[in-house]
Amino acid sequence: QVQLVQSGGGFEQAGGSLTLSCTASGRTFIRYNIGWFRQAPGKEREFVASISWDGLSTYYADFVKGRFTVSRDNAKNMVSLQLTTLKQDDTAVYYCAAGTQSFYASGLNDYDYWGQGTQVTVSS
Repeated sequence: QVQLVQSGGGFEQAGGSLTLSCTASGRTFIRYNIGWFRQAPGKEREFVASISWDGLSTYYADFVKGRFTVSRDNAKNMVSLQLTTLKQDDTAVYYCAAGTQSFYASGLNDYDYWGQGTQVTVSS
């Protein structure tokens, strides 16, 4: 079992940057691919990015390509999502999730464990 604790996020102006972190407990962290999702008010939770268990493969939703970067440090049991060139449309609660499906799995049901979520608010 894996427990995910998120940190980071907050308020930022459009064009700015933020970094989100997701720290896992448990020795089995390295077995899991990690995905990032977000949910804006009144909208469904959507896939943002994912990274393979070994950190060698990443996958991004089209709307964040070139702006967001996902990385992981298995020695620290941590995955990060760097958000740059932020837009107001990026305002949402962001979630990390752990799963054993393919690293490019983008469905909610593809992930077994979820972080508590962290708010990102982008102002104009």
